[in-house]
Amino acid sequence: MTQADSSTAIAQSGTAKNRQLKPKPRRRGLRILGWVFVCIVVIALIAAGLGVWTVQRSFPTVNGTVSVEGLADEVSVQRDSHGIPTITAETSDDLFFAQGYVHAQDRFWEMDFRRHLTSARLSELFGESQLGTDVFLRTLGWHRVAEQEVEALDAETRSYYEAYADGVNAYLAERQGAELSLEYSVLGLQNSDYAPEPWEPADSVAWLKAMAWDLRTNIEDETARALEAQFLDSKQLEDLYPGYPFGEHPVILADDPAGENVLAANAHASITASDAPLGDRLDSAVAAMGGVALTQLLEKVDSIITAQGEGVGSNSWVVSGQYTATGEPLLANDPHLGAELPSVWTQMQLRCAELTDECPFDVAGFSFSGLPGIVIGHNQDVAWGFTNLTTDVADLFIEATSGDRYWYDGEWRDMTTREETIRVANGEDTVFTVRETIHGPVVSGLTNDFTAIAASPFTEEADGTIIALDAAALPRSQTRLRRRLLCAGLRSTQEAQRRRYSH
Repeated sequence: MTQADSSTAIAQSGTAKNRQLKPKPRRRGLRILGWVFVCIVVIALIAAGLGVWTVQRSFPTVNGTVSVEGLADEVSVQRDSHGIPTITAETSDDLFFAQGYVHAQDRFWEMDFRRHLTSARLSELFGESQLGTDVFLRTLGWHRVAEQEVEALDAETRSYYEAYADGVNAYLAERQGAELSLEYSVLGLQNSDYAPEPWEPADSVAWLKAMAWDLRTNIEDETARALEAQFLDSKQLEDLYPGYPFGEHPVILADDPAGENVLAANAHASITASDAPLGDRLDSAVAAMGGVALTQLLEKVDSIITAQGEGVGSNSWVVSGQYTATGEPLLANDPHLGAELPSVWTQMQLRCAELTDECPFDVAGFSFSGLPGIVIGHNQDVAWGFTNLTTDVADLFIEATSGDRYWYDGEWRDMTTREETIRVANGEDTVFTVRETIHGPVVSGLTNDFTAIAASPFTEEADGTIIALDAAALPRSQTRLRRRLLCAGLRSTQEAQRRRYSH
């Protein structure tokens, strides 16, 4: 028994020893780790595949043949090694149709973002964070003005805008969501219900409003002068803001080189500062204001439209062929737009297969995505460009008010009002009222500075004052200028092609 017990003990001991030496638990753990690693690799590969698929499916078709409804004849789109397209078509309408199609291929997210900016609908994309910008821009009414201007276009120009829009929409009919652009995949994470609507000619024209606003130079000066006019006399204002020296630098106007008409208009529109010093009241009014400062809001709008930076210069100049190695003249052109990525410009060439009166285009250069034509470029005979000359394109008008009326030309007049609704992604709609005088939209109440300018009534009969903004791109000025800058891209393209200039 003792031996048996001993033998049993040894057997048990040996068994216990063998169990300690067997690596079963360790191998099982390694297997688990292995499966976890495999799963991670599989998930990573799937995620990478989805990522590559998501990115690549937004790439346009640049090789082969694409069947598109809306074209009258076949159109050729050739891209060089940099992806720059040359579009050749039989008719003008087909040419601009194809340009809209190609712009949508390359830049539709940028185009869609821009039209939400110009129509003051950024909140539809990004939610409540953009509401303040939308209220300000909806008050200015860029897109409303663009719609009116489209209606006033001549039949030929309007047909080009419509053909361009048809080309954009032909591309939209083929794709949706991330197939249009990678950005829509990212947008879908916070705004999954969004889908782009069809493109319209007014969406193109409205971008010119943003460009006009971006190239304004004097609204901050107008605001500062209006604030200072409340406590400085006219002599002090003249010292701070001297008139243009026409004698030293005459303007290039054949009928009025001395600027007499300009001086007369300025004298008629000048505002005499109040004799009573209002500095104390102004300071207290500004201190009591809540909301957004004008400079902050303007900087935000500017940064959305295009990049800004200190020292951004502007120039245009030509070097005669007698000073160049080739003997040909050189044109240098800086349109005074900030650097962006992607660039505000997109390069391409537009060619009619046969130059005729009905299809006169053979131009190359730079266009705005969302806008038909070539804005800056050249044809076979002439190159053209333009730059911003820091002109006065905006004025602020102080209006006395009594209820819903304002004082103008010796009588009380009713303001024009309209109700605007801004849809907000993942939020409630915002409804507000826009008021307008004969001078333009009422902007006091939108920023501290505009509100401070209107802080004190200037007649006993008035309940208060408001500030109206008149800018070159808005309706009242458009009545005076009448499409002078409306068709910048198309007109520069058309005029350069239809008229021959000597170098």
